[in-house]
Amino acid sequence: MAKSSVKPLADRVLIEPAEAETKTAGGIIIPDTAKEKPQRGKVVAVGNGKPDEPMTVKVGDTVLYGKYAGTEIQVDGKDLLIMRESDIFAII
Repeated sequence: MAKSSVKPLADRVLIEPAEAETKTAGGIIIPDTAKEKPQRGKVVAVGNGKPDEPMTVKVGDTVLYGKYAGTEIQVDGKDLLIMRESDIFAII
């Protein structure tokens, strides 16, 4: 994983979303129009936190977040999400 050129501020985290599922567990192929937005991704950059709230996640963590969490941005041709650490539900 290449180091990102974007440095999130305060309690923000930059996440590379996981690929959307292309098949169901039973092997049925899911068309692009029916694919769910991924709710899982890998942390590629973290801010320094706030003075009273240190960051919990670190670069390389795989995390779960809300379906509509974050703001989509494009960095070096990659689609990424930037969100507050509080929008992350869990580290998996």
